[in-house]
Amino acid sequence: MRNEPAKRPVVDLYRFVLPALRLFDPETAHGITVRALELGLAGASSELDSPRLRIKLWGKTFSNPIGLAAGFDKDARVINALLSLGFGFVEAGTVTPKAQPGNPRPRIFRLSDDRAVINRLGFNSPGLEPFVEKLRSRNPQAGGLVGANIGANRGSPDPVEDYATGFSAVAGLVDYVTVNISSPNTPGLRDLQKEQALSGLLDRLVNIRANMVGDSVPIVVKIAPDLDDDEVASIAQVVLDKQIDGIIVSNTTVARPPQLRGRHRDETGGLSGVPLRAPSTALLAKVFRLTGGRIPLIGVGGIASGEDVYAKIRAGASLVQLYTALVYEGPGLISKIKHDLDALLERDGAANAAAMIGHDVQGL
Repeated sequence: MRNEPAKRPVVDLYRFVLPALRLFDPETAHGITVRALELGLAGASSELDSPRLRIKLWGKTFSNPIGLAAGFDKDARVINALLSLGFGFVEAGTVTPKAQPGNPRPRIFRLSDDRAVINRLGFNSPGLEPFVEKLRSRNPQAGGLVGANIGANRGSPDPVEDYATGFSAVAGLVDYVTVNISSPNTPGLRDLQKEQALSGLLDRLVNIRANMVGDSVPIVVKIAPDLDDDEVASIAQVVLDKQIDGIIVSNTTVARPPQLRGRHRDETGGLSGVPLRAPSTALLAKVFRLTGGRIPLIGVGGIASGEDVYAKIRAGASLVQLYTALVYEGPGLISKIKHDLDALLERDGAANAAAMIGHDVQGL
């Protein structure tokens, strides 16, 4: 029998599809992408990750530290398809207890010249019931690790109870739960980052977890990049006191750097992408210093290369997440980032990524 030529991964085709997707508004393009993933049209990566990229955290092994941030798969529809692209982990959500439509469209804006996006989605969510059903029906043999990102309904009379409801529903179905108290698109949500409010919220979730049967799911808090020094120090101390398992640094920003060029730069919402890279990495290092490296951190903001990932790790991140760069580069970026990160670790003589966590942070 003659040998058949090797088939190229379908993800390679994305670079040809991307110009067509840009003919659609960002939210429609995203919907098309998710549907393609559901239909299996995005292909899969057959690469094995380098052992240098392996990270052990929370009693679990991540084949690589590159994760997909919440916001892409809000409804937990395509977790396995996303993991098959080469991510070490995927975070689904944000999900709210009750279904809600979010803010009116248009609510996502590309700033192509800045390699950035502004969104004001406002926790558009199917609600917990279908979200949980998707998690339950997922085939765990797909590999990779999964987080769930939970939020509160807009105008909820008791946001803490919303988080308690969400946490109770998803905790037994995922590898960690992220408490999203930092989206700028739900009025009043960021007030939960204040010391007293955060303390009460975390007490509630820790108490729920203590009474659950089975493994103790890690709790992770996602914070904003727009905090002042006192607020960051307060959050770090509360998280330490409550023995929370991790912090995601950071969510999108309401700041508008003066160098932004995109015509949508003045739109209301959270800015993500390259302009967030430097401030989010600086905040990451600050949180690592304040917590003394005792709490795992997940670095998010502006990641578009292996060098960006390496900078996050050296600033204190055990894991990283990206999203916006995929809008501009497509899923082939994941493999490139992993190859480049591995080469950087080899160049520096690092046995693994974990050996470089916080390497550039002084004053511990």
